[in-house]
This record gives sequence, C-alpha cells and structure tokens, in this order.
Amino acid sequence: MALLLVLLIGLALGYGLARDWTPPRPGSKPRRSSLPRRQLVKPAQLQAWIEAAPVGWISLDAELRIHAINPRAEQLLKLPRAQLTRGRLLNEAVAGAELEAIARLAQAQARPQRVEWLIDSDALEAYALPGEDGWVALLLQSRRSLEAQLEQQERWVSDVAHELKTPLTALLLVGESLASQVEGRHALLVQRLQRELQRLQELVGDLLELSRLENLLPREEGRYDLVELRELVEAAWASLRPLADQRQISLALSGPSACQARGDGPRLHRALLNLLDNAVRYSPEAASVEVGLRSSGDWWLVDVRDHGVGLSDEDRSHMFERFYRGDPSRVRSQRVGSGLGLAIVQQIAVTHGGRIQGRNHPQGGAVMELVLPKGG
Repeated sequence: MALLLVLLIGLALGYGLARDWTPPRPGSKPRRSSLPRRQLVKPAQLQAWIEAAPVGWISLDAELRIHAINPRAEQLLKLPRAQLTRGRLLNEAVAGAELEAIARLAQAQARPQRVEWLIDSDALEAYALPGEDGWVALLLQSRRSLEAQLEQQERWVSDVAHELKTPLTALLLVGESLASQVEGRHALLVQRLQRELQRLQELVGDLLELSRLENLLPREEGRYDLVELRELVEAAWASLRPLADQRQISLALSGPSACQARGDGPRLHRALLNLLDNAVRYSPEAASVEVGLRSSGDWWLVDVRDHGVGLSDEDRSHMFERFYRGDPSRVRSQRVGSGLGLAIVQQIAVTHGGRIQGRNHPQGGAVMELVLPKGG
C-alpha cells in the first residue's frame, strides 16, 4: 500500500506540473492566465518527499546508472553511508543480480516487474517501473509486514471459499433430488436452480484460485518444469470438446511440432482452457477456433482466435478486470462465465514473466495473444 501511495502521489503531481506548463513561443511576451493561478509543488518539495518516503526509491537511466537514491533504499540494501552511490552502475553499487534483472526486464517488456529476494536474513521486495527513453524507477520495501498481510488475506479467502463450498454442495444435492421428483414447469425451475448453483460453485473456485495466483512470485522455479504447449492446447480442447461438438465448433491448431516452454503445467493448462472456452462461447455455430503457436526470440506467442463479432473499445479497456463481462449480444452460447476467466489468465501470464493482450483480427473475430518464455 505504501508503494502504491508513493507512486500515485508522484504520478498525480507529475501530471499536474506537465498539464499546467505551456512552453512560450519565441518572441512572445509573458501573459497572465485568465484562469485562477494554481499553487504548484516545487521540485525541491517533491525531492524532499521522496527522501523521506517510508519505501526505498532508486531512479536509473537507460544504462542502469543510479541517478537518485533515497535513504530508505540505502538502508534496505545495506549500503554504507560513506559510499558514493549516485552516478555508479547498479550492478557495481548493489550486490546481487536481482535488481538488475528486473530493471532490464522492465526495459525490454515496457511493463512493471516484481521480484523478491534475501539480503542476509532480510526478505525484500522490489518493483521496477519502466519510463521513457529506457529510464527505470525501482521501489523497494521489506516483506516482513507484507508476508503477514498476504497470509491473512489468503487465509480469509480460503476460509470464505470453504465455508461457501459446503452449503453449495448440499444445495446441489437437494437440486438433484428435486429434479428426479418434479415435472413440467417446476422441472424447468429446478434446472435453472441447478445451473445457478453450479455457476456459484465455479465462482468460489475461481476466486480462490485468483487469490493464490496473486500471492505467487513471477517465475517461482520450484513449481516450474519443461512443458509442451501443443500438448497443453490439445488437452485443454479435449476438456471442451463435448461443449464444442454441440455447436459443431472445431479446433484448428498450427505451429511447430515442438514448442517447449518452462512453466507450471497445471496452471498453463488452466490459462489455455479459459482462453479456448472464451473463444467457443463467442464463436458462431459450425465455426472454428484457431490456435497458432509462433516463436519470437526467447518467447512463445500463443494466438487464440474466434470468429465472433470482435472486441469493442470497452472490452479492450476492461476485459482483464475482475467480474467484467462484455456485451451479451456478442455471446453465441447460453453458458455464462464467472467474469474471472481472463483475470486468471492474466495473473498466470504475469507469474510466468509473460503477458496477455487482446486485439481484433483484420478478417474478423477476436484474438487473444498469450506470451510465455521458452524452455531450455
């Protein structure tokens, strides 16, 4: 929370300064604005706030040379007070390769990165925030209090999920019993009750899984192994085949025969299952879901395309948010999702050091692109 507070303050103040400053034209005379004069924060005040921040702050240029570092960062990294840090390369001033690794990853992917590591017996956490022209900001903090908060959050979500599972299971059994005893209009009502109870059961499971994923570190090697992406796609499709066959939807899989990635096999299976399920729900009858596997440097690109009406501007802005559901008119299936499927896919991608993004295909339909690191 402290990290977010510092970041939001910096962004808000920076935006205010940039918005209120207009460069003068050559030869023009200063003029008094008709708007009320705003009280702007001086750069010296911003610097003072950063220096006094309860989290560590380091700014790096494109060569990862330290241009600014506050006392809290020096304390967390256990740097000698007498040591001249500003102007030095990060890997020369700070022992260990963790900070340099996430800074370079943030530069390469233009996305925030997170890492956790130990200095002596102290657990630290750092965020690398990419900026313009290769600049990177590093935010650091101790994980002692964070670990307690995360454990409490996971325990709370787990407790709630398990408390809900028991009555939901009991209600499902009651629904099955009623379904065998009623007819006509009442049978339709019981079927609807069963569908809603199943949806709630899936929602509880998705919430529990999302909570677990959010507490995982990127590329947690203890859980990772070499996996074959083509086999994972085929296995995920096998789970969906009964639903796809009902609407005569087929799978068109293309790409190299060997596509090894390093990751958590069960969770990558879940990510692909969610993407394929999404594509089936938005595809018209007798269509195909196209999955393409492509190589790009050290990454595998997994494209999942449907032949529906495509993504709206609102979809592209919010589709990875929790509980977001797009325009119901786009859905060609009667099945209703929990609204957490793509949020789970995004979290799985992040924990693998990858990403997920959506776009419209030039020839129609939507494409979800999942980027994952290669194995080896």
